[in-house]
Amino acid sequence: MYRLDQKLSRIHAGRYTRDDFIIADAKDGDMGPSMTSCGPRRGKDGTWTRYHTRPEFLENIRAVVEQDIVDIMLTSASNLEALIEMGVYRDSAIKPAIRANDTTDVWVGRGAAYAQKPSRPFRTASLSRVATGTIDPAPGAPITGTDLGLYSITFNNDLDHDYESMEAFWEFREDAARNNFKYFLEVFNPNVACGIDPELLPHYVNDMIMRCIAGVTRADRPRFLKIPFNGAKAMEELASYDPSTVVGVLGGGAGTTRDCFELLHQAERFGARVALFGRKINLAENPLAMIRFMREVASGNISPSEAVKGYHDSLRKDGITPIRDLAADNETTEAVLKPEQSK
Repeated sequence: MYRLDQKLSRIHAGRYTRDDFIIADAKDGDMGPSMTSCGPRRGKDGTWTRYHTRPEFLENIRAVVEQDIVDIMLTSASNLEALIEMGVYRDSAIKPAIRANDTTDVWVGRGAAYAQKPSRPFRTASLSRVATGTIDPAPGAPITGTDLGLYSITFNNDLDHDYESMEAFWEFREDAARNNFKYFLEVFNPNVACGIDPELLPHYVNDMIMRCIAGVTRADRPRFLKIPFNGAKAMEELASYDPSTVVGVLGGGAGTTRDCFELLHQAERFGARVALFGRKINLAENPLAMIRFMREVASGNISPSEAVKGYHDSLRKDGITPIRDLAADNETTEAVLKPEQSK
């Protein structure tokens, strides 16, 4: 059994402890920003001249899997295929997952303007290919894919676009059922102006999340949610509404190191049981060290401020120049985190 399944079992049984907090590395950016999502190839002095190539990116993923701290590794279907061929998941307790759809609001290539228009549904990955596995590196030795993926929706208070998104979600669930494929549901904040008061917006998002799964029976429900952290009140409201629904938080922009640890700390405090961070890991000076301290914060072993100091100590010992000095990197810069900032 994957570590993810064990943790979800304890959460659903009401036996959650902070050691059960689920951490996912979201390395699926090639489905959105594409080439730049592999991250800059930095020297120890912090300088860089190019982005990682795909082979380098795959090796970075291998390193995270071998570190064996995260519980889920989220990638594109094509990168999952390559990683399986490389033997990365052999005997691993980390659950592989794929981005099962790629709505237009994640099409953020350099110079592109797609994300400035209301989100529209789209899917590239074939669930039947991913779920059954198509890789056969040697005669008689098939390697399977995965039965878990991320499905994403963005509601914009726009009837035509939101109706289209809901129909696509229904079609996806039917496809998933045919292929015995499970999913977790990502719901973004509106990606365009939607006419809703900013104070009310987090609650609009909560309402739409629970509205869109209200008619879905247990067999077809998401294993957990992935949503933006819209403040303590909104997180607590959603997490407490239905204890059978496990709530997770997405990482958003890179921010400071304190932003990363503070988000993790506050999300857990107000009811989230999952964190799926992409850029906050991928753009760190030392992603493996970032993940190590994320786990310490999630488990309640150290505070966000202590984690930033520990992370900088780790950079210094490894001879890596930080992007920011310690004082600047230990500042909370994301406005939504400041009201509940830890000491």
